[in-house]
Amino acid sequence: MLLNHNDNYIRCKSPSIDLEKVEYSGTVWALSHNDPEPLVKHSIKKLVELGIKEDDIRVVDSPEQPKVGEVVVEIWPHELVIARIRTIRGESFISGTELNIELKTDENGTYID
Repeated sequence: MLLNHNDNYIRCKSPSIDLEKVEYSGTVWALSHNDPEPLVKHSIKKLVELGIKEDDIRVVDSPEQPKVGEVVVEIWPHELVIARIRTIRGESFISGTELNIELKTDENGTYID
C-alpha cells in the first residue's frame, strides 16, 4: 500500500515504512543554530539518503530569500523536521511539517543510523 502525503511530495510504503525520495526543487534549507558539527554532518547524511543532493543543501541560521515550495529542515539533536514553505510574509515564512526523521544515538551520544 502506498501512502501519499501533501500532494505526493513525500511518500511511504507500508507495512515496512521504507522512505522514498523527498521531491524538491532549488535549495533545501537546513536550519542550524550553532549545532555541533557531528549533528550537522549526520543530518546532511540523512537528507542525502532521502534523495536530496548534498550540493542543494544550505546549512544556515535563517533562509535567505526563501521561495514558496522550497524545503526547510529544522535540525534538532534527536530528529529532523522536514517541512515545505507555503507562504512568505516579509522576512518570515510559514511552513507545514511533512516528515519527522528520528536520529538514533548509542549510549555515548554517537549517531548510529
